[in-house]
Amino acid sequence: MNYIDLMYFHLATVVPAFVIGTVLLIIKKGSRKHVYLGRLYMVLMLITAGITLFMPAEVGPRVLNHFGYIHSFSFLTIYTVPTAYWAIKKGNVKSHKRKMILLYFGAIIIAGGFTFFPGRYLHTFFFG
Repeated sequence: MNYIDLMYFHLATVVPAFVIGTVLLIIKKGSRKHVYLGRLYMVLMLITAGITLFMPAEVGPRVLNHFGYIHSFSFLTIYTVPTAYWAIKKGNVKSHKRKMILLYFGAIIIAGGFTFFPGRYLHTFFFG
């Protein structure tokens, strides 16, 4: 799979994750809808993070000639999703909530914001 295919696959998982994550911040916590959407959100976020690990950094310094700073959000996601899941399974609502808010704002809002910086595909796509 080439970089462009990976990028579109990544967008196909992260855009619905953004929408679902936003809905999850708004709706009643603990409801059946929240649980269902939360599981879907977690799966989408793990797939998204996994995809990005195969995408080489195109901007800035690279580690092992592949990983850039933005990949740190992928590793954050791969760590945070299972720990947030286990926190809620153990009844630790406070920890679950904190991790899920960190995930949404770190991996979607902040990392997503970086994708609009000059030199990145979305910047070129939207701003020429």
